[in-house]
Amino acid sequence: MKLVKHLANLGYGSRKEVAWMFREGRVTDANGEVLYQDDPLDHDNVRVDGEPLDPPPGLVLMLHKPAGYTCSTKDPGRIVYDLLPPRFRLRDPVLSTVGRLDRDTTGLLLMTDDGQLLHRIVSPKSKLAKVYEAELAEDLRGDEAALFASGTLMLESETTPLLPAAMEVLGPRRARVVLHEGRYHQVRRMFAAVGNSVLALHRPQVGGLSLGGLAEGQWRQLGPEDLGVLFNGASA
Repeated sequence: MKLVKHLANLGYGSRKEVAWMFREGRVTDANGEVLYQDDPLDHDNVRVDGEPLDPPPGLVLMLHKPAGYTCSTKDPGRIVYDLLPPRFRLRDPVLSTVGRLDRDTTGLLLMTDDGQLLHRIVSPKSKLAKVYEAELAEDLRGDEAALFASGTLMLESETTPLLPAAMEVLGPRRARVVLHEGRYHQVRRMFAAVGNSVLALHRPQVGGLSLGGLAEGQWRQLGPEDLGVLFNGASA
């Protein structure tokens, strides 16, 4: 692949805009030598305005999503892409969210431009556990854990019962729920089915991967070791 196309795919601009960057001498190697559009591609050795290139295709990142952001590129309000470098929205292949967290839910959100990896993560065959912590409007009744684990709970307007889900009581109005599927607003609708409502919802973990010390609104790139942790903890 030519350097000009590689930079355009990373979101640095259109092919025409990136070509001008070369003409202006803004693309160099690590030693400051000016590079040209047809030079061999050596991603790690290329600099734009003296800065290393953004991660190459195959990017996987973990974002600590705050409340008030949607997992969309078209929402008129705040979107999760606003928390990333602006170029990331222009990458080709597209950087997509792996599943979604609704606007008011906080926590671990994975994003990748690797379509095969995305489908592997969201596939029911992966059996990736998704851990949620819910703050509730009313005290727990006491029978929720047994009902969630039964595999018989039906959500409103659906005809297929939920897979068994584990629930741990954290307090009179707090619970941790572990899912192995991802239906629309599932945790909120599960508690609605037992006469309660969720005031706040947080996802600290997916598979074996947790947020750790990642601050709200921050992100970090994941490497092969992180993906190993993700899948090795599939049934957490």
